[in-house]
Amino acid sequence: MNKDILICGVGGQGTVLASKLIASAAMQQGDTVHSAETIGMAQRGGSVTSHVRIGDRAFSPLIPNGGADVMLAFEPSEAVRNLNYLNKDGIVIVNSVPVKPTTESLQETGYDGTEMIGFLKKKCNTIVVDAEKLCEPFGSSRYFNVAILGVAVGTKKLGLSKEVVMAEIEARVPAKFIETNKQAFMAGYEIGDREKGE
Repeated sequence: MNKDILICGVGGQGTVLASKLIASAAMQQGDTVHSAETIGMAQRGGSVTSHVRIGDRAFSPLIPNGGADVMLAFEPSEAVRNLNYLNKDGIVIVNSVPVKPTTESLQETGYDGTEMIGFLKKKCNTIVVDAEKLCEPFGSSRYFNVAILGVAVGTKKLGLSKEVVMAEIEARVPAKFIETNKQAFMAGYEIGDREKGE
């Protein structure tokens, strides 16, 4: 299997865990994996991108422009910022809930993510997921990183089996959070499975 996946968001959203789960699940399936993170000012809510390249066509960890098959975007403006990585047949799975930058609170620019979502829908195949609504049963939007991974696995675009990813959640998530993460993953998986059929 050859697959290039870009994960983008801002610091604190759990993008790195999502990338590690994808990479380790692919390795469990017997695939070669390269991955890299560009973290920047992540601690202060800055941009975070993770590149995961699966298969033997990848000779470096960074995805070239126009090379990504799947983008998991934890924030609408980060999806637009990284759209140059997506290939012409690629899919974007994006959180509709924006993370407002400090400048928004100072200037009240009105940024709510809707223009970004509209732009994405015009440009590419897009699945929009409301992190707050999806994660409400679990008591925190911090589970969105695993839920959006579930959406991607459910669409069958990642080429990873549900069972292998669930096993990696059990292996890599602290024990007291495993069950809730598995529930969040399955809630996302059901969304992805429905989208696949549409």
